[in-house]
Amino acid sequence: MKEFLITLLDLIYRKKCYFCRSSKESIRMCSKCYAKLMHLPVKTNRIINKINVYCAGSYSKELQKLIRGLKYHNQKDLAYFQAKFMFEYWQKLNYTGDFQVIAVPLHEKRLRKRKYNHMELVAGQFCRITGYEPNFNLIKRVKDTKPQYKLSKKERVENLNNAFEVDKSKLMADKKVLILDDICTTGSTFEEMIREFHKNNIYDIICFSTTTPF
Repeated sequence: MKEFLITLLDLIYRKKCYFCRSSKESIRMCSKCYAKLMHLPVKTNRIINKINVYCAGSYSKELQKLIRGLKYHNQKDLAYFQAKFMFEYWQKLNYTGDFQVIAVPLHEKRLRKRKYNHMELVAGQFCRITGYEPNFNLIKRVKDTKPQYKLSKKERVENLNNAFEVDKSKLMADKKVLILDDICTTGSTFEEMIREFHKNNIYDIICFSTTTPF
């Protein structure tokens, strides 16, 4: 009877794939759906103030649903799959050395509303995979900016002006800085963060986004 009840509970509470609803693997993204995620060619997406920016994939289909599920629908288990997707691309870049990983920060007002920073979850999983160390205290968002997707390129730049502040006392001096974000559209968020880092004489930086719409 006990074994029957355990089996029954296992069947009832098995996780379903967020994408195809299959419960065969009891995970939030089954291997079949994960295999549909496509990487972009391995190359520099853009250069901002002499800093390389990379984008792992294109913002469409399963990858779009993955990001939105984690970001807006409390699907925190998806952070691992987003980090795994980024890591598989990152490996191909063949960077050496050690990194302190920065998640693009949320303003405290938005953090209270959303309850969590989705990119901190991704960065945490990315660090578990790579062995890098997370550093979520090095840079803060001190300006409550508007959502970027509603703005023109010029408005994005104005919106992010003086939005970030570095606490140099939190810098891990022996490690390079790797900034992670989910979507790189115009690159304005990375650009403003880079500017703030440069003001503090921090130059050994790489920017890495899960996706780009272009």
